[in-house]
Amino acid sequence: MLTSAIDPVRSSRRVLEPEERIAEVLFGLIMVLTFTGSLSVASAGRDDVRTMVVGALGCNLAWGIIDAVFYLMGNLADRGRRLSTLRALKAADRIEDAERLLARALPPLIASVIDPLEVAAICRKLSALPEPPSAKLTSRDLLGAFGVFLLVFLATVPVAIPFVILRDVAFAMRVSNGVAVATLFVVGSVYGRVLGRSPWPYGIAMTGLGCVLVALTIALGG
Repeated sequence: MLTSAIDPVRSSRRVLEPEERIAEVLFGLIMVLTFTGSLSVASAGRDDVRTMVVGALGCNLAWGIIDAVFYLMGNLADRGRRLSTLRALKAADRIEDAERLLARALPPLIASVIDPLEVAAICRKLSALPEPPSAKLTSRDLLGAFGVFLLVFLATVPVAIPFVILRDVAFAMRVSNGVAVATLFVVGSVYGRVLGRSPWPYGIAMTGLGCVLVALTIALGG
């Protein structure tokens, strides 16, 4: 567990942590709501609806790909930083320097309680390890990137479907907004559980936050 903090290859973390999944779904929802929210119920025809749906799907498709690339870049950069820390630790001339490097690499809570003798022992073991491989992407990274893409893109579908299957634009808008609000509430509730808190306040807060962000995005021409 301690060595995984600076090990550039091995990691016990999930492909996508719950908070990462929540963020991607919220991002996808906000993007599609900027399209549905800009549709005029009074004057929109079927051509306008079709254009809106295609635009929403295309936008989230593009942003899903972009977000997946950012995810890969972030993972590679993080792995490179940990690799640099491990190499610096192995190259340290004094044990005190190695201990400082290790202390900075560890999570603050662990670094505050670990015994100095244990830190020194870990440093000696890490220094004895063979030269680590260069930072590179793994199959887990690609799987995570694909998950990011799917979460952003699929968040479009439930909100857009009412406009595809319902001919009454006003009714489709009400159904779509209801689906979006329900999804925001579920996302917030899950986030509350991740934090170990009651899901209800977080569900309500996430719904309100999503509505505010969508309103701001539309107002700013997004």
